Amino acid sequence: MPRSESSSPSFMDLAFEEACRAAEKGEVPVGAVVVASDGTVLAQAGNRTETDADPSAHAEILALRFAAKKRNSPRLPDCDLYVTLEPCAMCAAAISIARLRKVVFAAYDPKGGAIEHGPRFFSQPTCHHVPEVVGGVDEERARALLKTFFVDKR
Repeated sequence: MPRSESSSPSFMDLAFEEACRAAEKGEVPVGAVVVASDGTVLAQAGNRTETDADPSAHAEILALRFAAKKRNSPRLPDCDLYVTLEPCAMCAAAISIARLRKVVFAAYDPKGGAIEHGPRFFSQPTCHHVPEVVGGVDEERARALLKTFFVDKR
């Protein structure tokens, strides 16, 4: 049975589970989930930049790769992305190229974010597709997870 945003756990809860798994491996705790319009979870991922020695192994990129492979298509126009941190410029570009319907993120990222901060990627004239964006969903939870991770790292 497909999940809806109101069922338990929520799609953002699944993203947080991925973020926590990433943190346990020493990765910056960011998790992402790609969900089809019927509520089917197509892909879940957490950051793996250190594990994979890959600067592009952000949770969003990995989740998009898995979902696109599952669909056998680089475009996911009926899909939504739930992510625990505002996507960076690289991830925003991938989101646009994948033609996602909606992006829901938890914590705003004034330093590295590229949707509501920095380059504001989706506002640029070179951006070919602009998804619906919902920011600040469960923001305090995401901020606390990130803060704890970085305090423990130091």
